[in-house]
Amino acid sequence: MVAWAVLALALFGFYLSWRATRLHRLHHRVDVARAGLEGALARRRSAVLALAGAGCVPRAGARALEEAVAAAGEAGERRLDLAESRLSRVLRDVVEEAGSGGAASAPPVRAEVEAAAKGVHIARTFYNDAVSDTRRARRSRIVRVFRLAGTAPLPDYFEIDDRPPRTAPPAARPDTL
Repeated sequence: MVAWAVLALALFGFYLSWRATRLHRLHHRVDVARAGLEGALARRRSAVLALAGAGCVPRAGARALEEAVAAAGEAGERRLDLAESRLSRVLRDVVEEAGSGGAASAPPVRAEVEAAAKGVHIARTFYNDAVSDTRRARRSRIVRVFRLAGTAPLPDYFEIDDRPPRTAPPAARPDTL
């Protein structure tokens, strides 16, 4: 009888250890996804600066882009989402206002901005998925009762307006036979 109790206690200990290890991996996944998100945001900021300096947007639009990039770069952890959302809105406004006239003058710059904007969306999706999985695992009663999460803070979602600017479709080439 005592042997069964010791065996059950040992199995329960292994289960708790497995859950704690899983939580640790989930928190690590959140940290890695956050680093990827910050890298994607930095790439987008540098691509937007290149667009502003390429001369394919109006001067006032370039100035607005530079100010939005500076604000996003200087924003702290608490205001980063607001600053990045503002950068997205300014980018959309400037690019859509410039229309397709600037597209012919700097297609590599526009392509880089589009790729960077898509990268931000993908990185934010990965990060929020990791946060969702971690929060779901931490809601478990056994995790809360035995405090398996330790002192790790509960991760927060990163919600921004990351909709990329609409660009004009490439000009159709006439068929030549």
